[in-house]
Amino acid sequence: MIVGLDMGGTHVDAVIIEDGRIINTVKKPTNRDNLFESIWNTLEELLKGYDKSKIKRINLSTTVSTNAIVENTTSPVGMIIQSGPGLPQDFLTCGEENVFISGYIDHRGTIVENWNPKEIKEAINIFKDKDIDSIAIVTKFSTRNPSHELEVKEMLETNGTFPNITLGHTMSGKLNFPRRVYTSYLNSAVNDTFNDFSNNIKKSMEREGLKTPVYILKADGGTMNLSTAEEKPVETILSGPAASFMGINAMLPGDEDAILLDIGGTTADIFFLADGVPLFEPLGIKIDKYKTLVRAIYSLSIGLGGDSSISIKDGKIKIGPRREGVPYAFGGPAPTPTDAMITLGLMEGQKEKAYEIMESMGKKLNISAEEMANLILDTMANMIKDKVDKVLKEINSQPVYTVKELLYGKTIEPKLINIIGGPAKVLAPILEKKFHLPCYYPDKYEVANAVGAALAKPTTEINMLVDTAKGILTIPELEIYEKVSKKYTFESAKKRAMELVKESALNLGAEEDQIEAEIIEESSFNMVRGFFTSGQNMRIKAQVKPGLIYDLRGDSID
Repeated sequence: MIVGLDMGGTHVDAVIIEDGRIINTVKKPTNRDNLFESIWNTLEELLKGYDKSKIKRINLSTTVSTNAIVENTTSPVGMIIQSGPGLPQDFLTCGEENVFISGYIDHRGTIVENWNPKEIKEAINIFKDKDIDSIAIVTKFSTRNPSHELEVKEMLETNGTFPNITLGHTMSGKLNFPRRVYTSYLNSAVNDTFNDFSNNIKKSMEREGLKTPVYILKADGGTMNLSTAEEKPVETILSGPAASFMGINAMLPGDEDAILLDIGGTTADIFFLADGVPLFEPLGIKIDKYKTLVRAIYSLSIGLGGDSSISIKDGKIKIGPRREGVPYAFGGPAPTPTDAMITLGLMEGQKEKAYEIMESMGKKLNISAEEMANLILDTMANMIKDKVDKVLKEINSQPVYTVKELLYGKTIEPKLINIIGGPAKVLAPILEKKFHLPCYYPDKYEVANAVGAALAKPTTEINMLVDTAKGILTIPELEIYEKVSKKYTFESAKKRAMELVKESALNLGAEEDQIEAEIIEESSFNMVRGFFTSGQNMRIKAQVKPGLIYDLRGDSID
């Protein structure tokens, strides 16, 4: 058995899947003030009557890191940044305190100038005075040589108590110094939030008597084990939308250009398929104002969901982006699209209360309660279509990146819509008319996110650089810095990359027969000094790509 949990901003969705069939589902409100209670109550109800010893793994997606960033409830971070010469510093400031230090490592990993211990002592005093214990240390070209970051970290640990220190070179092997700074900042900023969440998971499992391994969904649609997530919580940003995508992919067919939608209680998440393959962020996601190196499935979230508050301004309906609480029909403070659905008999709930608020709003526009409800759903569909049309225009004006490849000259022309989430069944026929496209939703559409989380496989990516002139092989993500001979070949490097990316996936909890490893970028060129070749520079990117343990399409859905 596999258990999937999706910790959304509105609900906790949970499923048990056994032998390719969904055998139990639970959907409960999220208590954001008491996540332990939310997790434990959900697990308790989900697993009642089932043999817990049969549970092979628990896969979990969560919005806690994303919410902390968007709602500005992250921990204060002290940044130590070594930017080197010729780079403006102002745009790199992102922490509560930002200390720029001297020293420099060049693009080949050669130390040009050492760092100054006096500057680090001053930084330590600043952080202590401000009660900052979350730190990020980022030096330029640390992916080529991490020695300055490691030495500065050692000095911090010797001279103070800083339980949470992020090193830039461990975040990604990609070259992009500003993105590395922001990624490192966010990793430290959400560390306390995520680890509090992680501790709640462990407490809930302990109370339920579960000793099953736990995996967290990443933004790229893959999973990592809980201990890795505690070290790199930034990877869990947009974990929720990734679960949405994987759920749609697991439950509905899609081998052509398509629009994928997850309409939740608070937000609507939008995705696209190009020839059946998900679009991908080529450099990394942007969250709030920060561009990162966190690899991710391309998605867009808008503040539009079943529980979005509705108002009328200047004779026009305004839905979202805020959620004031539960729908009016369930005792909430404001009307919502869910109230419109209940009024029309399209969803269960306290119809009298829903009708009452629709009637009250309808009077402002001189229409009946039913007309008001229909107008709200029509407006909701228009908002989704307008956003999809705008985003598609942007996507089609530039190269299309997918999980597999870069598609030159590709124009995405959707042939269908796949939709999940609480309002999916209600909105499907309305969206069909708006888009003039068939719109499909699966059985168990209400808990598809949890299905996506449950069935996601571990993924990982490594970036290898080999400099035979200097005799070194580096893989920053794995903190590997090995010596190689000047005769080290390109074929040997590619073979080593494939071995290591598979080993990395196994360490994240992947099973041998589920690993699909591939090299997605490779280049090698001679390095010339004077009139002679001094060595080779090899760059290789390998990945275990996102995928499903198995899908539930067709008759396999319970």
